[in-house]
Amino acid sequence: MADDGSQNGKGGGGNGPLGDLVKAESMIQLAIALPAGCLIGWLIGAWLDQHFHQGWISIAGIVLGAVAGFVQIFTTASRFLKNSK
Repeated sequence: MADDGSQNGKGGGGNGPLGDLVKAESMIQLAIALPAGCLIGWLIGAWLDQHFHQGWISIAGIVLGAVAGFVQIFTTASRFLKNSK
């Protein structure tokens, strides 16, 4: 328990089974970030379309969700690459 990698302040990103789980979680997070951002943006945009009787807000929501997903992907990837050095 004392050798689980969380004692060094990096949140368990070391070697061993716990470090492998952290890496796998980061990869899953990368795979889900863009579709989740687009879906959430589309849902909020569709709700705003109905509320304001417009037809373009859902498209803007999808675009903003995609941008947010890409930002999350780049943030996670840069953190992963920094920790792997």
